Amino acid sequence: MFVLYSFVYTLAFLAMLPVFAVSGIVRGKRAAGFFQRLSFFLPKFTPDDRKTVWLHCVSVGEANAARPLVDRLHTEFPDVRLIISTTTRTGQKLAKDIFKDADAVFYVPFDWRWTVRRVVRHFRPTLLVIMETELWLNLIRESCKAHVRTALVNGRMSERSFKRYAAFKGTMKRLFGYFDRALIQTSADANRFMALGMRASKVKVTGNLKFDHSITETEETLTDEFRDRFGLDASSPLIIAASTHEPEESWTLAAFRKCRETPRADLPRLLIAPRHPERFDDAARVISDSGLKWVRRSTAPSEADSTAEVILLDSIGELRAAFPLAEIVFVGGSLIEHGGQSILEPAAAGKAIITGPYTHNFKAVVEEFLEREALIQLPKEALGDVSASLAKEFCALLDRPEKRKGLGERARAVMNNNRGAIDRTFEHLKPLILRSSGEGHKRYH
Repeated sequence: MFVLYSFVYTLAFLAMLPVFAVSGIVRGKRAAGFFQRLSFFLPKFTPDDRKTVWLHCVSVGEANAARPLVDRLHTEFPDVRLIISTTTRTGQKLAKDIFKDADAVFYVPFDWRWTVRRVVRHFRPTLLVIMETELWLNLIRESCKAHVRTALVNGRMSERSFKRYAAFKGTMKRLFGYFDRALIQTSADANRFMALGMRASKVKVTGNLKFDHSITETEETLTDEFRDRFGLDASSPLIIAASTHEPEESWTLAAFRKCRETPRADLPRLLIAPRHPERFDDAARVISDSGLKWVRRSTAPSEADSTAEVILLDSIGELRAAFPLAEIVFVGGSLIEHGGQSILEPAAAGKAIITGPYTHNFKAVVEEFLEREALIQLPKEALGDVSASLAKEFCALLDRPEKRKGLGERARAVMNNNRGAIDRTFEHLKPLILRSSGEGHKRYH
């Protein structure tokens, strides 16, 4: 099965090469990432007698979730070296920004045996930590063969993913056999992993690291910068449309316009933060076509910033710093069948949160927030007129500050009640760090 997987993976890679070339990935600004994924031009690194932890985060969400883990690692094991890989360009930029003490930040290799072996030989890691559910067969198998201990951290698996993996249950069981430990967010997630063949003795339910969210000094400074530059204050309550996907910007703008047309002393303002950087320009065109006064975060500060009705947050890794300035946060990816984005960061800021009906990517979290009346979720029936349904919720919250406050307080309470995942996670991860050894690296040396 692993041979078949590598064959199909190679065919898919070859099929995508023209796309890479057209988009400029091979010859343009992303060339460094492309060739690093082929295991060339890796960051300089000289292995020594110290242990090396390889932390893999797919993108921005996983990198943010890993913050408390990295902080704890540096605190308890200051001599352990840390290397971090990401899959996406946005994840790479954020990792370099927030993990400045890492010994190396690089792109994860394409999933062939030879590329993984080159990376293992270069860095000689003693422990591979995979955030959430990045199940690359050769990455995990070759690391294990090189005697690199392997742990899945903050693991999760939706019902939809489980059904896909179940079609390859034999392969998944074999793959899971390579893990030393699987630290999973919820019991439901753990049951799915075990149903696919993960040994129960390896599985521990440790909670969601994103509940251990904390604001950094850098983010506090950025929040102040946003407040001053864009003139954000209580007289013009800010609505944030966070991590939006197409066509959610259009729906949010239409809803916002309806709220602006309703007579009120405190006219709201809107900040839109698209989920993917490649859509920044598309979102800009949509906002421009709306006829509303707007500005971009990426442009030089100007007088228009403080009076703009709409702000486009076309930057990477800055959304967390904007949440404290909001009164209402709509979390995107939830009005379409994408399955939603995380609600935990605005919850940590104590904000009134609205989502659409499609939140299966974070099913357990959303259910707990709904049970605690800490979230407003639009029903599927509301999708008949999305902008009108959103406008109704926006206007109701703008008119009732006590309701906004209650939602935000309950959201923060849910966050506080679920803290502690980092303690449970590190309790199980620490023995792997202490026991990891480099004896197997002779295999690829």
